[in-house]
Formats: sequence, C-alpha cells, structure tokens
Amino acid sequence: MSIKHLFKAQLNWISKTEESSKRLYSKTHQIKIEGKPTLEVSAAKAFKGDPSLYNPEDLLLSSLVSCHMMSYLYVCSQNGIEVLEYSDNAEATLEVNPDGSGRFTEVILNPKVKISNPDQIELALDLHFKANQLCFIANSCNFPVLHNASCEII
Repeated sequence: MSIKHLFKAQLNWISKTEESSKRLYSKTHQIKIEGKPTLEVSAAKAFKGDPSLYNPEDLLLSSLVSCHMMSYLYVCSQNGIEVLEYSDNAEATLEVNPDGSGRFTEVILNPKVKISNPDQIELALDLHFKANQLCFIANSCNFPVLHNASCEII
C-alpha cells in the first residue's frame, strides 16, 4: 500500500505595463510555500531572465542533488556507514530545439563522500545505486541521472 503526500506551491506574477505592451514579459515571479520564505524566481539568463535569481532549471538540479544526498544518507545509516562529509558538483544538460521546446537530456551527480571506516569504501560507493532507486525526484524524471561517485577516508 502506498502513502500519498500532497505538496502545494503558490505562484504570483504581475505584468508591468511597459513590458507587456512590447510582448516582452518579465520572467521574474514569486513562489510561496506555506511556512517558508518566498522564492524569487526568474528564467535562466539564456532565456532573458534575471541571472541573479534562481530559475526552474537551477531548482530541478538542486532537487536532484538534495534528494540523492538524503536518500544516500538514509541507506548508509541502514548499512552502518558513518558519513562524515558529503559534497556534490552536479551538472545538468538542457537541450533546446529550434522550435523553442526543450528538455533535460541527462544529469550527472558527482558525489564526494568521506567516511570513517576504510573497510566500507566499496559498500559506500555501491550504495549510490540504492540511493538512486529510492530518490523521489530521480524516480520522477524522464532522463538519466548518472553518478560519478568517489569516497575517501577521514
């Protein structure tokens, strides 16, 4: 039996008269989630957005990186691995077609994990596969989420 959880987000955008008359709409908007700070969001710079703000592409990649880490920490705790540090420098490839449509074609996660027990390095690396199977966000994507994991001892 599955358990369902509902997440809600409210988006607010207001046109600026001088921009809408030219059909060049501002891409900046707010996303509100109850009980959390408001997110100021825009399009990516490549799509005429405000480069100082988060964009949907940033947020999708951030969601994947964060969800994988949390899934990984969960499977490590289940397997008795003490994770001391975790970092990732992930990359996402977005392909835009001539008609303006597009899609992510892949995401590459590069998790670097530091653990305490040298006998667990191989298991620590293998658990990225299990974490990917559990990751809610990766399971919701229609593109590959690849991993180039490394593990060190502290």
